[in-house]
Amino acid sequence: MIKNFAELDLDPDLLLAIDEMGYQRPTQIQAEAIPQALDGRDVLASAPTGTGKTAAFVLPALQFLQDFPRKQPGPARILILTPTRELAMQVAEQARALAKHTRLNIFTITGGVQYQEHADILATTQDIVVATPGRLMEYIEAERFDCRAIEWLILDEADRMLDMGFAPTVDRLSSECRWRKQTLLFSATLEGRGVEGFTADLLKEPAMIDAEPSRRERKKIAQWYHRADDMAHKLELLKSILNNQAERSIVFLKTRERLSALRSELEKAEIPCAWIQGEMPQDRRNNAISRFSDGTVNVLLATDVAARGIDLPNVTHVINYDMPRSADVYLHRIGRTARAGKKGNAISLVEAHDQPMIERVARYVSEEIKERFIKELRPKHKKPSFKKKKKPESNKKTKKNVKKKKK
Repeated sequence: MIKNFAELDLDPDLLLAIDEMGYQRPTQIQAEAIPQALDGRDVLASAPTGTGKTAAFVLPALQFLQDFPRKQPGPARILILTPTRELAMQVAEQARALAKHTRLNIFTITGGVQYQEHADILATTQDIVVATPGRLMEYIEAERFDCRAIEWLILDEADRMLDMGFAPTVDRLSSECRWRKQTLLFSATLEGRGVEGFTADLLKEPAMIDAEPSRRERKKIAQWYHRADDMAHKLELLKSILNNQAERSIVFLKTRERLSALRSELEKAEIPCAWIQGEMPQDRRNNAISRFSDGTVNVLLATDVAARGIDLPNVTHVINYDMPRSADVYLHRIGRTARAGKKGNAISLVEAHDQPMIERVARYVSEEIKERFIKELRPKHKKPSFKKKKKPESNKKTKKNVKKKKK
């Protein structure tokens, strides 16, 4: 087992940056993916959010550029695709921090930026470009971006790109970068649509890495739930948690309407909050994220669509005000806390109809999620119990047939 970054044969300039960023030892995904990528293999990796996967593909990419320096100025050699603009900014920021002691140039190409600004970037020497698929495609079609120099293609959060309908664009970008040496694909899961939505020739005999975070990495999130009798009770529970327990919280809701209603309730209770939701103008969204990031407000309300792929500093609590539609969304939500080696808490507020979901989630994360109480806000109703589903009819019929045969 790899115990420290020095064992990964990385350049001293990179090791210095890693040390300055306070990384102690590689996470499981880093320990498994970096050696494979440095061996020149394509990589197909699954890693939940918050397990250090950005460094798992950025470090080998930087090492490759250090090992094979460019001979003359020119276009980008490494292309990293991300589903959203925020994620592109975060990946680029982390890549710049890791490349701090090198002379490598890292740029982003995303929506919401003036065309001219990008044109100026593309006229200079770039080493790594982090881009969103749609915007990059516009530049390729306008012949402003040269894919022939791309040596590595990296897809981050590939499953989300599929969910957002980017598969045809990614396949086109893949064929535009057909001279590349390597492809790395990272996804939250390898099951289902994690990869199958892309063309089969995207990866060539990849090293498969399914990095279930080690217990040491996963145990850092304490999970529990509170039962709520009704909406009014649920609101009181939330206010109590925000006022007395949580320092910096993201509160998840299932719809924009529910978010809007909760926002006005918190305003009445004089609990300042910022919020992000789907189809929100980019400047307002950026403003909300920066107010939360810089600590102007310590509560961020969010819908699932809006919160995908954002990495916010020092979140102590994730609160499921509404339970998510599925257990994997739950895992995605709680991954917003306990990042970069810190501990975190995940609290769910559960009404009677949510009880089956919290039980399903507990099975999915293979952990018991215990019920807790706030002394003066204990639920008045008994905990509902749901009967297991009956076996399908077909079994009964076959049993009857067996009995008849015996007779």
